[in-house]
Amino acid sequence: MIDTYRFGKITIAGKTYHRDVIIYPDRVDSNWRRQQGHVLEPADISEVTDSKPDIIIIGTGQPGLMHVSNKTLEQMKKLKIETMVMPTEQACKEYNRIARHKNVIACLHLTC
Repeated sequence: MIDTYRFGKITIAGKTYHRDVIIYPDRVDSNWRRQQGHVLEPADISEVTDSKPDIIIIGTGQPGLMHVSNKTLEQMKKLKIETMVMPTEQACKEYNRIARHKNVIACLHLTC
């Protein structure tokens, strides 16, 4: 579960991270980077989609400036993965609300 989030900092299960993260059901990837920085393309989350979650929550930063490409959204639809895109603060709350009951992965941009 996500303990706290604020711009540039997230604490998950008592451990604090200062880089963008992907939260899998069994681990946290704290070295997540996108090829184009503030644009999320399918290749940026290939490991996530290979995991076949029911839901992917994408946190687009505190003010929500990270863009999710249409290609990415189309791929999620094709794979029948429910995709939720929202500012990271809201994404953290949504993750905590549903993670105990569903197979969900969160991809969270921590800054802009």
